[in-house]
Amino acid sequence: MPEYKQLTEKVTEIAKIAGTFINEQSQHFSAEMTEQKGLHDLVSYVDRTAEEMILNALTHLLPEAGFIAEESGTKKAAEFNWIVDPLDGTTNFVHGVPIYSVSIALMQNEQIVLGVVYEISRDECFYAWKDSPAWLNGENIRVSSTQNLTDSLIATGFPYNDFSRMTGYLQLFDDLMRNSRGLRRLGSAAVDLAYVACGRFEAFYEYGLNPWDVAAGSFIVEQAGGEVADFLHDKNWLFGGEICASNKHTHNELMDKIKQYL
Repeated sequence: MPEYKQLTEKVTEIAKIAGTFINEQSQHFSAEMTEQKGLHDLVSYVDRTAEEMILNALTHLLPEAGFIAEESGTKKAAEFNWIVDPLDGTTNFVHGVPIYSVSIALMQNEQIVLGVVYEISRDECFYAWKDSPAWLNGENIRVSSTQNLTDSLIATGFPYNDFSRMTGYLQLFDDLMRNSRGLRRLGSAAVDLAYVACGRFEAFYEYGLNPWDVAAGSFIVEQAGGEVADFLHDKNWLFGGEICASNKHTHNELMDKIKQYL
């Protein structure tokens, strides 16, 4: 059985090394270096190289673990599996918008037991492990104490290739725009979730997501005292492709609106 605290400390180092590489590449990167995996779904040598660096390091750290990774696919093991997004916010990176991150989580059986989100441009590392509080660069963090959506700042993500729910999504967007302090779209779900964990956002919701987008950040939200669910207020947020994460106080109010429109 691994010691989760020590393991998390080593994973933060791995995330920062990959982040340093990504930051160095950003200095001379151009959009012509990208490929398109699907509709509006970009990838480059930076994503692939960073993921290779991360997976090699994680394999040395926990040889028995498998992985679920954005660029390398899935090679699951019986008990432990890493869930890795080497560059969450690739479109931001490609366009020189400074919000992108490295996201690494460890799943033991069906439960996340550690999560690390490293926001590269601000050098902010968010992390937590099983039964721990949540941390940002060595300081304990908690979700906000805001009680209602009216006083909340909410994050979301815009669909980029699945437009099947756009009518309801835009109706929800309109409602929240009128009945909150505002909505933000940063372009990295992992960062959105980390910002819920430290109280910068009261809530985050999005659909069309993958496990590597949300695994680490959602775990950190929960360890910071927040709540995470899918749009049915159930626990299928990791593989279900939709998520609502909040500071708990605003959760039911936001879930009611999600159910109404989506």
